[in-house]
Amino acid sequence: MKKIKELRELTNEELGARRRDLKHESLNLRIQQQSGQLENTALIRNNRREVARIETILTTRHTQGGTH
Repeated sequence: MKKIKELRELTNEELGARRRDLKHESLNLRIQQQSGQLENTALIRNNRREVARIETILTTRHTQGGTH
C-alpha cells in the first residue's frame, strides 16, 4: 500500500494503471475469501481504501483542470 504522498507523485496514466491492477487484485482477494483461502482479510480493506485514494486524486485533478 502506497502513501498518499507517493500516489500524488504519479501521473494520471500511472494512477489509472494502478487502479486497474488494484481492482483486479480485489477480485482475486474476494474469490480467495469466499473459498476460505484468504488468511488476512485486512488486505481487502486496504486495497479498497487505496483505490478510493487514487480515485480522489484523479477527481481532484480533473476538477482543477490540472494534468500531472
